Amino acid sequence: MGADREGGRRRSPARAVAYTVCGAVLLSGCASMPDSGDLRGVESTPRQDTQVRVFAMPPQKDAAAPDIVQGFLEALTSDDTHYETARKYLTDEAAKDWRPELSTTVLANGPGAMSQPAGGREEGGDHSVTLTGTKVATVDARQSYAPAEGEYREPVHLTRDPKTRQWRIDMPPKGVVMGKSDFQRNYTSVNKYYFASDTAADEGSGAGPRTTAVADPVYVRRRVEPLTQVVRSLINGPTTLLAPVVRSGFPAGTALAKGVTSLTPDEQNRLTVPLNGRAARVDADTCDEMAAQLLFTLRSLTPAVDEVELRSGDTELCALTEDRAEAVASRGAAQRPEYLYFVDDEDRMVRLSSGGDSTTAEPVPGALGEGSTVLRSVAVARDERTAAGVGLDGRSLYVGSLVAGGSLGEPVLTSEGKTEQDRLTAPSWDIRGDLWIADRNPDQPRLLTLERGAGEPVEVRAPGLDGRIEAVRVAADGVRIALIVEKDDKRSLLIGRIERAEKAGEPPTVLELRSATPVLEEVSAMSWAGDSRLVVVGREAGGVQQIGYVQVDGSTPETSAPAALTGVKEIAASEDEGLPLVAYSEDGIVRLPSGMQWQKVTKGLAPVYPG
Repeated sequence: MGADREGGRRRSPARAVAYTVCGAVLLSGCASMPDSGDLRGVESTPRQDTQVRVFAMPPQKDAAAPDIVQGFLEALTSDDTHYETARKYLTDEAAKDWRPELSTTVLANGPGAMSQPAGGREEGGDHSVTLTGTKVATVDARQSYAPAEGEYREPVHLTRDPKTRQWRIDMPPKGVVMGKSDFQRNYTSVNKYYFASDTAADEGSGAGPRTTAVADPVYVRRRVEPLTQVVRSLINGPTTLLAPVVRSGFPAGTALAKGVTSLTPDEQNRLTVPLNGRAARVDADTCDEMAAQLLFTLRSLTPAVDEVELRSGDTELCALTEDRAEAVASRGAAQRPEYLYFVDDEDRMVRLSSGGDSTTAEPVPGALGEGSTVLRSVAVARDERTAAGVGLDGRSLYVGSLVAGGSLGEPVLTSEGKTEQDRLTAPSWDIRGDLWIADRNPDQPRLLTLERGAGEPVEVRAPGLDGRIEAVRVAADGVRIALIVEKDDKRSLLIGRIERAEKAGEPPTVLELRSATPVLEEVSAMSWAGDSRLVVVGREAGGVQQIGYVQVDGSTPETSAPAALTGVKEIAASEDEGLPLVAYSEDGIVRLPSGMQWQKVTKGLAPVYPG
């Protein structure tokens, strides 16, 4: 599931230290580049220990034009804070106009370079180079990652300074460009946190919290003041994908106070964040929200921050500890479900304690656990008070309470599909207590939602959907949905944004569906496994089935892949990453405790955590 990493062998400590000392030599632009039309790759820096900093050297005197381009490309992979060394390879005018922060293009390998001096002679005053490669991803000005494909071709032009006779680049590539291995060494993924604009539940319903935190993953440079980078990014606002459905506690125009270039927690793990005057007049509740956003965000980057203090000028606005932040807003990763649920070999709904090692399941209270209605799949609301089940033939959806003596009643939804494979998917509950499900009937394929799991099923608009939905899972944040979609005999995992209607009774809309598994040809099962992470069962073209993690933005997290397991049909994970993965495989229900191998639990199928 993980991407191939160039230079995958890690250097020994001695080599790593040597690389730090000799990095200036390696980045000095000394590698050869053709001065005619031949194509030659610009090598990516081999993967290094992430603690080793890499520094570039400025252009050497009388360096050839190809070596200037080489040195510039290598300088892009260094740890210069503002790409100061890379700018030295540019003319004065180009250095002023070049905006590396606007975009990063990631290529499968280091960029190739086709060099061609004007008129065929480098002795002249012009030299052109075309950078080439195969695109893997892009990172935009909001630091949002997106998979990409296709050819990369970008012109670079050099000119010779009429006074010094030194070559400099006067037309650099747009933004930053580097190979995949350099990107993995230079950047790290961090979750920023905002608040869902519309996930509030009715008072006293128990369906969900009043305020829900939403993870917004971004990529920051790993060794260039990452903490300060993340704070600035958080204050600047959410990425484009989530902006329509989240809000921030920071007032518009808020920024770090003038002159603040670095933020560091003190010895008590307390971080003081000085803000400009825009934040000076916020009320106590808003200040707590701002501090909670910061704590959630920084805890996804480092464990070294336990408390945040916000200041404006000489005034302390508020201070918030990690414990108090959890009272300000709810995060999916912080909500620990009480039980794991599945269908046993008697086709009834049963449960196991989520954190225990018991292998003896008990029927759930209520009609779904009595066995009078045989089931093939189930879902449990996040408050664990209500559940839904699809009948064995896939035709009928039932909803019942998880209390003893509760009745089931008639199906709340019926599919007209002719076969089991053309009927209902497994259902999923959102944070509001609404139920989601897809009808795979070829004559009328639909994504549906039932408010509070009752009432008339409403068809969800999904204008970007191309294919038939085979599986549905709504995120704990209530604003994202994961779909397995089949088209042309291929199954892909798509992530979309849920936009709620302003008027009561109107259906929500799923927009901007994007692939989270561009390298997989067949995705057979998935589950949310964190605030911005999913676990996926699938295979690449010509490959074998495997289990791995993916980020909602389509990148591969640094987390190690789970232990291999054959014959996986379904998989379940909790947003609380401390709970074990659970799967339905050829061995029945199995689970994977942290740091251990898969263990057989019992007979059964369709395991799920609440959600």
